Amino acid sequence: MATTSTASATTTGTIDVNGLVTSLMTVERQPVNKLTTKQTSFQTQLSAMGTIKSAFSTFQTAVSALATASNLKTTSVTSGDTTVFSASATAGTTAATGTHTIQVSQLAQTNSLAATGQSSMTTPIGTGASSTLSFDLGSVGGGIFTSGGAGIKTVTIDSTNNSLQGIRDAINAAGVGVTASIVNDGTASPYRLALVSNTTGAAGNIKLSVAGDATVSGLLAYDPVGAQSMTQTLVGQNSTVAVDGISVSRASNTLTDVIAGVTMNLQKVSATPSTLTVAQDTASATTSVQSFVDAYNTLNKALTSALDSGTVGSTAPLHNDATLRTLQNKMRNMLNVPIANTGSTVSTLSQIGVNVQKDGTLLLNATKLTSTLSSSPNSLAELFSATGSSTDSLVKFSMGSTSTQPGSYALNVTQIASQGKVTGSAAAGTTITAGVDDTIDLTVNGVAASITLSAGTYTAASLAAEVQSKINGASALSTAGIAVGVSETGGVLNIATSTYGSTTSVAITGGNGASNLLGATPSSTAGVDVAGTINGQAATGSGQSMVSTAGNSTGLSITVSGGALGARGTVSYSQGYAYQFNQLSTSVLASTGVLTARSDGITSSITSLGKQIDSLNVRMTTIEARYRAQYSALDAMLSKMTATSSFLTQQLNALNNN
Repeated sequence: MATTSTASATTTGTIDVNGLVTSLMTVERQPVNKLTTKQTSFQTQLSAMGTIKSAFSTFQTAVSALATASNLKTTSVTSGDTTVFSASATAGTTAATGTHTIQVSQLAQTNSLAATGQSSMTTPIGTGASSTLSFDLGSVGGGIFTSGGAGIKTVTIDSTNNSLQGIRDAINAAGVGVTASIVNDGTASPYRLALVSNTTGAAGNIKLSVAGDATVSGLLAYDPVGAQSMTQTLVGQNSTVAVDGISVSRASNTLTDVIAGVTMNLQKVSATPSTLTVAQDTASATTSVQSFVDAYNTLNKALTSALDSGTVGSTAPLHNDATLRTLQNKMRNMLNVPIANTGSTVSTLSQIGVNVQKDGTLLLNATKLTSTLSSSPNSLAELFSATGSSTDSLVKFSMGSTSTQPGSYALNVTQIASQGKVTGSAAAGTTITAGVDDTIDLTVNGVAASITLSAGTYTAASLAAEVQSKINGASALSTAGIAVGVSETGGVLNIATSTYGSTTSVAITGGNGASNLLGATPSSTAGVDVAGTINGQAATGSGQSMVSTAGNSTGLSITVSGGALGARGTVSYSQGYAYQFNQLSTSVLASTGVLTARSDGITSSITSLGKQIDSLNVRMTTIEARYRAQYSALDAMLSKMTATSSFLTQQLNALNNN
């Protein structure tokens, strides 16, 4: 009897290596995914921090404009007839409100001269021999030309530039205080050299002396009270205007010192008086304050949005960020602290109508602002900018520094600044003879110079003007920016530097005219710096400027223009809201500021996470390769076993069949 054997059929297949490895790697990559999510969060925070920094930068731009008192206009100035004169408020000052009567009777103008016409601009004039043109600017009166004291400036004309065109260019290049041009008048000899003084007013009349070529002299020489080769086309004159019936004369048509806080630009003469009105400029004031309110609210909104501290479980990227929360609290606290030492009764924002709302924003009450400005016109500058004041009229606040603390500081002056000077020991001889007593050698502020006076007979006053003009015209001194003033008392000359301080001095060192002008034993006195204390601490003096170097007043700078020695009252310094916020913004946005530090910290975290992710990705590649190799080998082995199983099954089936 035959025996039958039956084997169960087993179905096997190749392993899904890709699917299996993918599933395993999904688990393996979980740490990488967590780090990537964290990195993305930090990148979102960095972007949000960039938005905050941009908001702070915009805020600083707004408040920096208000941190300077000159930008806070509180008065408007209106001309009744702008064809006669225009008017505006002078920056940094406050004009008293009211109405003034203005009548312009004469406009200032510059002195102009014109030479005889020439047929060509390029044809040489004269023989080409060297000539020296000497320019002096001054006033003319009573048949006398009085130098303005700015110094005689010279131009050399020779064969290289003795055409009309060459003379024009040489004068303009020399910077002598005169502008030369060539005008074509359309006649047979149309080209005329025109000279216009750069100094407006009666003290800007041109005196032009020519030494050398007779033809050049015959064309250009001009003495306002003597021989005249050129023709005067316009006389230099001052403007004349009556302000409330008071006659005022100035060298310019722009008047800045006639009515305090007002600048007038004269346009034309008028027989009819016009009005000038100074009133409260509530519109500009409101705009200035509103710009501060808007800038603050915009930044506050950006901070509040980024923090989102009022929402539980907020997803805001910088939710409750400690750095931003500290900044926002600091800003809010600054609003609540009154401004000290303003010199007025207005010291808080609420007093000008700026109130803090429940949500931390600011709101302006324009009616309250207008009311406050009517009684305290300077309140805006005092509340918003860094300002100072002095109880002594001869002491002026200059500036503070980032180290200066608000406060009132006692001032004591132990030395008044003076100028370096030399004073004659006898009355000056007023007759100057060429080659006899016409030269002086001197040193001013350490710079040596020699001058030659013009021969002639002078009054003591005109001689002083001549000496001043020649000294200030000396190239060695003018190049160094050095100038002097020469005065006379009882015929005795006094030469003093234009600046003050220990670096100033005047000494006569020689010259054939020294004793004639200043006597046998003139006395020289070096200048000294102002000295004293601010807030009881020694201050550093330089000329008339004194700067505190210690204590809370460090960096406070003042100017003492004169007065008595001893206690000189107090100097007050305050830092307004816009100034404080500008300083805060500068600090916050600095390369070492908190926002930069916070951003750098976030960037560092992103970089660190990136390195960790890169490291794990390398590890993942190795793990995936190992898994794939292992399961591919297993798959191959199973495939072989399956083939063997199939073969044996076939053999058994064959035996059974037999």
